[in-house]
Amino acid sequence: MTLRLPDPDSLIVAFDRALHTLAAPARTARRVPAEDMAEPDLSDEERRHAAALMRVNHAGEICAQALYQGQALTATSEQVKRVLHAAAVEEADHLAWTALRIEALGGRQSVLNPFWYAASFALGAISGLAGDGRNLGFLAETERQVEGHLAGHLDRLPGKDEKSRAILRQMREDEARHARSATDNGAVELPYAAKRTMAVVSRLMTRTTYFL
Repeated sequence: MTLRLPDPDSLIVAFDRALHTLAAPARTARRVPAEDMAEPDLSDEERRHAAALMRVNHAGEICAQALYQGQALTATSEQVKRVLHAAAVEEADHLAWTALRIEALGGRQSVLNPFWYAASFALGAISGLAGDGRNLGFLAETERQVEGHLAGHLDRLPGKDEKSRAILRQMREDEARHARSATDNGAVELPYAAKRTMAVVSRLMTRTTYFL
């Protein structure tokens, strides 16, 4: 297999998007779920817990943007790039929604976001080099694992925090659709060892980001 290096223009675009993801205020193209709902009356402990969970979800969206950029950079098929771009656009909404919710809860974003972005970008680029089928398989498996992760957070949120819950429900619906899109476009099932490795890394990220 001949290694095809990305052209300089693609690298510049990728660097620009990294800066926008990490430094610029996130913007949403869609209405924030439950934005008209009254803020729940949470205790200080509940508010800190909800903010920490949303910080984890925000960091996950940082990772998603980096993964898609890395995958698209080394993908060979224009169709695969379109699938990745479509997912990235909706994930940008998720990034904005979680950032806004963290702010409303009086929390903060993860100090590890630059590290998560760099690691995820590299992983995405490696995935793209494995071929378009594996690349889409990586996308599909990532979205399935995120969908399960979101389901767990829906159970862990404070009972009264329906604003955060509405955001996570819409995110979960979007993630499931992204996984189906990857499968419909030729995703190849990843080996069990790859799936387990992804799950272990994801748990490490979520547990660390809850506190940092």
